[in-house]
Amino acid sequence: MRQTANTFPTCEGALQLAMEQTAFTLQNARCLVIGAGRIGMLLARKLYALDAQVAVSARCTRDFARIAAAGLHALDTRRLAGHLAGFDLIFNTVPAPILTTEVLSDMKPPCFIIDLASLPGGVAADTLLPDGCRVLHALSLPGKVAPLSAARAVFDTVDTILHEEGIL
Repeated sequence: MRQTANTFPTCEGALQLAMEQTAFTLQNARCLVIGAGRIGMLLARKLYALDAQVAVSARCTRDFARIAAAGLHALDTRRLAGHLAGFDLIFNTVPAPILTTEVLSDMKPPCFIIDLASLPGGVAADTLLPDGCRVLHALSLPGKVAPLSAARAVFDTVDTILHEEGIL
């Protein structure tokens, strides 16, 4: 799968936050990555490389096949309710409010959600979390964890567009 330059610092920042904000190691942590796009699949592979138990949720058959081929467990994003009790960490990459009170109702403390998605994010605004569970909205991670790499990625993208348009 093709990656964008800012995919890597987003994933590294998510791992950093998970390590800083939890009292357990990522090794053997039960992790769910919601979304099987560029960030979701890269993050899932990095978590798996750290010996986490990783599941990835998606919506289409092609993504389910990619998840299984990577040696990961697949869940259907449309049917997450009743399937979150076993996770220690949930990383959301879907920029739509799919994590509602109903979906999150079976989470067990001290479950921690790191929402990486662009606004509006994946946690619905009116969501009530079970006691002892928390959410961290982690926007703009590339600029926060790797500003030089993020700036280079933006520069390269703008430079490419200007060249393609014949402006430079």
